[in-house]
Amino acid sequence: MSRAESAGRRRDVLRVLKAEPAPMSIAAIAKVLDVHPNTVRFHLDKLVDDGQVERVEPSGGQPGRPPLMFRAVAQMDRAGPRHYRLLAEILAVALASGRDPSAKAQAAGREWARQFRMPAPQPKKTSAKKSVEHLVGVLDEFGFAPEHRRSGGQQQIGLRHCPFLELAESHSKVVCSIHLGLMQGVLEGEAAPVTVDRLVAFAQPDLCLAHLRLASAD
Repeated sequence: MSRAESAGRRRDVLRVLKAEPAPMSIAAIAKVLDVHPNTVRFHLDKLVDDGQVERVEPSGGQPGRPPLMFRAVAQMDRAGPRHYRLLAEILAVALASGRDPSAKAQAAGREWARQFRMPAPQPKKTSAKKSVEHLVGVLDEFGFAPEHRRSGGQQQIGLRHCPFLELAESHSKVVCSIHLGLMQGVLEGEAAPVTVDRLVAFAQPDLCLAHLRLASAD
């Protein structure tokens, strides 16, 4: 049985349990699904481990060893599909409305990113090199495939992958501004002596460029 088929069978077991208000035995579930009890037992173990199904103590008063009973845990189905892109599109459209959407998006990214402080302990003042290394690490964790570059005496961070590519193509003013604010917020969280001055989206077909500016350049 393939992974997809196994996941489908597990959903079937969960569906049967959700449709029945009273706890069910393995044999009863197997009968409804017309499968072998061992198949049901295997999937029940997985569902119990995932917290979607719970074992129920059988009621006493019956001769012999009572069968194991199971019931679905009352909760939303966590195995269902996710549509985070739809949510992202809704939020992007909301940010794009009104005045100066780029500034709003940049501020949102900056505020959210300030939580990514460098691991303690750190000296009171961190170096520009350490700050840039920290930023590159955060961007790498988020899937931007960053690379620290130098060009004409200026420092840059190249981004080879955009984790929000389709949204960036259709809502660049919002999404790319969020990315700029995110990078600025990471550095501001440590009062770094360097900041991201600007972000050139799609400077090349496969590259976005974040331009760094040292505090001493002010």
